[in-house]
Amino acid sequence: MADYKRIIFAENDGATRAPMAVKLFKSISPQSNTDVICRGLVVPFPAPLNRKTEAVMISKDAPWEDFMSAQLTDEDVTDSTLILVMDERQRRQVLSRIEHANEENTFVLSKYVGDELEIVDPYGGSLQNYGICYEMMKSSIEKLITILKKEK
Repeated sequence: MADYKRIIFAENDGATRAPMAVKLFKSISPQSNTDVICRGLVVPFPAPLNRKTEAVMISKDAPWEDFMSAQLTDEDVTDSTLILVMDERQRRQVLSRIEHANEENTFVLSKYVGDELEIVDPYGGSLQNYGICYEMMKSSIEKLITILKKEK
């Protein structure tokens, strides 16, 4: 893997796409020594995994027991951290709020891996929408792992 010691997947509430990304990363690259975590950009209080996200992850044999969302803080970010968000608005939000976030360590996941489309937030959609989000996320995470291995 690249020289990143930590990868943070961040999104609005930190309880939908970001946990999917973490579980996928860890299942596709279980030997990685990288600390992979998820955070929310607006987490007024810890919340459990989104129920539809949980259902999709269980159906994919990737359950996450005792999950609680957590707010992204400046303390989460070190010199060897890669922050990946789900859309450009979130990237700007991280850059403006997190002191250690910068143009060299904060990216939209889809742009970082060369995908044309951002991973759409399935919130409020059907279970099928969450399943589609999971499959899109899986494709992006596979590309991410390939890129990180090449950067090493």
